[in-house]
Amino acid sequence: MAAGQRWHRATWWLLLLVALLPGLWLVARTGGAFGGLGVNPVETLLLDTGTCAIIALLVALSVTPLRRLTGLASIGRYRRLLGLVAFGYSSAHFLIWLGVDLFFDWVLILEDLTTRPFVMAGFAAWFILLLLAATSTRAAMRLLKRNWTRLHRLVYPAAILAVVHIVWLTRADYREATIYALILALLLGLRVFWALQGARKIRGQPARNGVG
Repeated sequence: MAAGQRWHRATWWLLLLVALLPGLWLVARTGGAFGGLGVNPVETLLLDTGTCAIIALLVALSVTPLRRLTGLASIGRYRRLLGLVAFGYSSAHFLIWLGVDLFFDWVLILEDLTTRPFVMAGFAAWFILLLLAATSTRAAMRLLKRNWTRLHRLVYPAAILAVVHIVWLTRADYREATIYALILALLLGLRVFWALQGARKIRGQPARNGVG
């Protein structure tokens, strides 16, 4: 048991370190290292943090399919960590847009939120992730009980909104956006397939009183 706990902790910290490396690299570039941020630093910051956010979110969503396909139940332990990493990068993306791009100009912010569909989709995705991060603790699970599971299913529309945000934001080269959309479609498709399989099994079981 002790060896298992040590392995879990080591894996947890390793995953966290790997997940933070792109952010640390971006911080270093912001400070002028590795060639800096290029001719449009704000756009680079927005693009890179957004890319990290969607990748982390898709990796978090892949935990359950990997667990089911491999039979390794222990993989599920890292889903919350990966979800929080996705929230962290999406929050960095949001704050850069809010403070660095728009300088906390609430008139411009409100205009973007009400007139630009890709901003609306991105903000909605971030807000859902905020709700999920705020209720990711064991205390929240005990408080919300069954409603916790219902609430955290909102991660699926959040991921869809995030991909829609990227697609609407893309101007010319849709290859990257298409890859994200296909991965998300696969992950959601597997869940739908397994849900339908479960429903068929339930319908195929005899009633408990022996009738039918």
